[in-house]
Amino acid sequence: MTKKTKGALIFARNNAQIDYIKQAHYSAKRIRKYLDIPTSIVTDSVDYLKETYKDYEEVFDKVIEVPFTNNSTTKRYFDGSGVAKHLQFKNDLRTQSYELTPYDETILLDSDYIIANSLFKNAKDLTAWRDTAEFEKISDSSIDFYWATVIFFRKSEENKVFFELTKHIQENWDHYNSIFQVNRGLFRNDHVFSVAIHIMNGYQEGDFAHKLPGTKYYTADRDILWELDQDNFLFLLEKENHLGEYTPLRIKGSNIHVMNKFSLNRIIDRGVV
Repeated sequence: MTKKTKGALIFARNNAQIDYIKQAHYSAKRIRKYLDIPTSIVTDSVDYLKETYKDYEEVFDKVIEVPFTNNSTTKRYFDGSGVAKHLQFKNDLRTQSYELTPYDETILLDSDYIIANSLFKNAKDLTAWRDTAEFEKISDSSIDFYWATVIFFRKSEENKVFFELTKHIQENWDHYNSIFQVNRGLFRNDHVFSVAIHIMNGYQEGDFAHKLPGTKYYTADRDILWELDQDNFLFLLEKENHLGEYTPLRIKGSNIHVMNKFSLNRIIDRGVV
């Protein structure tokens, strides 16, 4: 019997100021360290990857090239509470993860999700995040919210149907955006995956998707990652109603979604994994 393959999959498509490939390169080394699995990267900038990271063949199991697109979607990226930039946002290929992954079992995660423990070795199929009061529903009167930040799935007919469904929802997002009362201009994979899970559950609460092990921690892009040494994080968290003032917070041994990509890249440039 052929042994099943397992690995991580990261999408990394740069914009004018944020180097997602840098984040994926950093993340892949941490995934190997804490989870002991390989990582494949999906990118539209293969030449840049090979020219910039000479060790790419050691860091990445496979480099999966996708066409370069210059889409018009933009979002506002904060770097702490006082600085924001409108930049291109390429998030339209996550629904193709099922056919792009080279693995039988895949941990699909954002490049800015920092692994600092081995909890995901115990992930079940299909698993996604649904946590915190702020993200309980995709709108005030709609369905349960599921993070697409990090997901574990196995190759199976049921999961193949699920990912085909996410592509259908994406292609017809104006319809689903209205039906499920999301009513937001920015396309988000969290919303697409939440709608797909709801449909797979028969348009009711169900158990199609399970919760990943551990707690999902995240910091907003108005917060700043100040230090990261191995699994020790130091964040500066934005103070409520005090623009430009922060509260320091240390946390150790937890996986964290660091939404301030500028501060994450500054940490990566220091060279500590």
